[in-house]
Amino acid sequence: MRLNRVLGIASQVALASIVAASAASAQKQVINPPNARPGGVLSTAVRVGDIVFLGTKPGGGGLAEGGIQGQTRQALENVKASATLAGVTMEDIAKCTVFLTNVADFQAMNGVYREFFPTNPPARTTVAVAGLVVEGAVIEIECIAAAKK
Repeated sequence: MRLNRVLGIASQVALASIVAASAASAQKQVINPPNARPGGVLSTAVRVGDIVFLGTKPGGGGLAEGGIQGQTRQALENVKASATLAGVTMEDIAKCTVFLTNVADFQAMNGVYREFFPTNPPARTTVAVAGLVVEGAVIEIECIAAAKK
């Protein structure tokens, strides 16, 4: 457990270095669909240099049915849609962070996650949290992709 924390801190430091280097040579580009609500507080994707940050901004209509599996599938479909909008693919994703409200959901989440990353999956951190902002949400996923030059 302690080694995982140390490795997690090391990966965060490495990621911060990569982002800083990319940001030094590029402007931040916010990517939203044409129908995005003006003045919103979330962006579908943000590109800085060759790095694209992808969130699970919902496409509207509330949470998916089916508990952890349905919400995992919805979150990853949203990531996939965000990636497409930003000009990257699921294969370009290098790192994901998964937030679960119940660590007991890990195996069920992992089964759906594998469907979206069947080969060469990205690095991933999974964290159990006390709660998420969207009422009834049991999972949230954020990903970072390497954009094609």
